[in-house]
Amino acid sequence: METVDGRLSVSKTLRALNGVLTGKVGEGGRGSVWFKESSSRNLRSRDFLAPRAALRAVFGDGEVPDGIAEKVLLIKCPGVPPIQSCQKGPTGLTVHLDRPVVFAEILESIPLYARPPQIVPGHSIVLNCVPLHGCKGLNSLSLSHLRAILVTDHLADVLQAQGVDVHVVPALADEEIQRFLHQLRIEWPAGSETSPSSEDILAMKDALRQCPHAMFAETDQEGVVCKLHLKGFLGKQQPKKESLEGYDPNLDVFLVTEEKLLHVAELQRAASRCAVSVPGRCDGIVHVVSHEEAFQQQKVDLLWRLVAPQAPPPAPQKHLVCGPVKVPAAASPVTILQYFQLRHSQMYEASVLKYGDLSQDEAWTETISVLTSAAIRFEMLSTAHRNQILLDLEEPCISTKGTKSGTFVMYNCARLATLFETYQREAEQGVYPAFPLPSELNYSSLREEGEWLLLFNGVLPFQEVLSQVIQLPISSSGIGISASTEAVCKFLIQLSMDFSSYYNRVHILGEPRPHLFSQMFARLQLMRAVREVFHSALQTLHLPPLNQI
Repeated sequence: METVDGRLSVSKTLRALNGVLTGKVGEGGRGSVWFKESSSRNLRSRDFLAPRAALRAVFGDGEVPDGIAEKVLLIKCPGVPPIQSCQKGPTGLTVHLDRPVVFAEILESIPLYARPPQIVPGHSIVLNCVPLHGCKGLNSLSLSHLRAILVTDHLADVLQAQGVDVHVVPALADEEIQRFLHQLRIEWPAGSETSPSSEDILAMKDALRQCPHAMFAETDQEGVVCKLHLKGFLGKQQPKKESLEGYDPNLDVFLVTEEKLLHVAELQRAASRCAVSVPGRCDGIVHVVSHEEAFQQQKVDLLWRLVAPQAPPPAPQKHLVCGPVKVPAAASPVTILQYFQLRHSQMYEASVLKYGDLSQDEAWTETISVLTSAAIRFEMLSTAHRNQILLDLEEPCISTKGTKSGTFVMYNCARLATLFETYQREAEQGVYPAFPLPSELNYSSLREEGEWLLLFNGVLPFQEVLSQVIQLPISSSGIGISASTEAVCKFLIQLSMDFSSYYNRVHILGEPRPHLFSQMFARLQLMRAVREVFHSALQTLHLPPLNQI
């Protein structure tokens, strides 16, 4: 999926730099000779580096031929920022950008960098949240299930924000689960007329009766329709050279129930709608499943292939498996309702200690709700989806001082809101002049180390962080798939740390003296860009920005 825009881009810069060294345009990612610097220490002296070890792989002795540095300086490509210098040194080949020009180009076009990039239109996908199929109520959902739900919700939102047509299944009929998800700011599709009909189920049963791998012998188990022998089916696929990579070799007998047929029927309905909304095209079906249910979902995958082999669209099924969520200190399993109530009570108690009892204040009640949702989302989404999560149910995760928490992110977002409210109030009282046009600002006054860090690591690469989330390798071999669903949370945590460090060190709203206004307004414009990136990133997590904490 490719994006369409005219902004400065880290990946385009890396491709252009690679092209100068290798004579061909590289990918700018894996295998790249160059990489973007990110640490504050290294950014004091360079913005991009081609290390000596990488140069030796290109030039043998590691010595850069004469004229290369000059060619780098002459790069004039769309998306590549102006380069101030390119030098050979003991660390390799270094590039330093023309920072005032880069500041100006980005800060005069903040919406171009802070909004989600729009991909080439015509993409459509089905996201199947496996734990919600056949769910017996809120108490039947585990913490691992909650993780899969949040991963599905976040992935759907990021895809939709970038123009992908997303169909989320299953539709939910259980009002208790709907209410709980609403507390976490998840608006899940409810059951409707698009749900599978009895005719859909009957058609699948007819298909199974024609299937040589199905047995309809009587069983003592209620709801069982037939018994499938999956080993025989998988064996017949091998001559066709269909990829079996990722299927568990122990797959064999599958007792097909009415519930599983309903699962498949709803998937089929969604895939058909997908092909209609983007005519003739469905990029894929992604099953988001907890580790504990991955084996069973492979059976459902194969069941669908058996009962609807010719059904449109011929899209690949992929399985995105979420690692388990465990609470090591718990004597018994923690339910998702207990988990939510614990985090909510901790957030409430912390606010009482800081501000007193504000339980009658509706605005503050909403703030506690948002902070609870933020704490849970960051706990569940900051870790790569395939890895295990070990939950610590103590209070540090809700502290505004804990730099890894969602509360810390929301706190810094609120600090930005306070900064602009203070400026607006002072401007209305005549203390500060009105804000100039962005094109009238003096960006050469932005010389603080932390200012470039916020622009270069925060504002500039934000859209590429979002694009990273949706790079789903649907066309890859095998049934397994990975997505960078942790990228936005990690990005927000790092941005919060960089902003907090800068905000604590630099007095942005200076004394009301005319000779200080130029730098103050340039800094405020940078903070405006950081604020817009915060808001856009939080929106993909369904978290509204807060004005105070």
